[in-house]
Amino acid sequence: MKKILFAVLTLSLILVIIGLSRSIYDLWKKQDLVISYQKQLAKQKAENQALKQKLSTTNNPKFLEEQVRDNLFMVKPGEQDVIISKELLIGTSSAKPIEEEIANWKKWWHLFF
Repeated sequence: MKKILFAVLTLSLILVIIGLSRSIYDLWKKQDLVISYQKQLAKQKAENQALKQKLSTTNNPKFLEEQVRDNLFMVKPGEQDVIISKELLIGTSSAKPIEEEIANWKKWWHLFF
């Protein structure tokens, strides 16, 4: 009778130990999961803060005016638009091409021959 009671008690303790070890392992895995989600949360908070900063910058009237002038080419009343042709920026079309447009091997060729 003592042997059967001892065997049952030993078996039940083994089952309890196995159950506890599985619970500990599950908690350990969940802790890693919680840590990874905390890192993601910190990353999302930093991104959110950066987006809020960008939003406050874009709501600034000076920024809006700069964007309208640069990207939409709009002017204030009383101002005059100035358009400069590419020929004036580069030079006249009858002029010799700019040195940067000539290939390097041609520059060497002209230098020696």
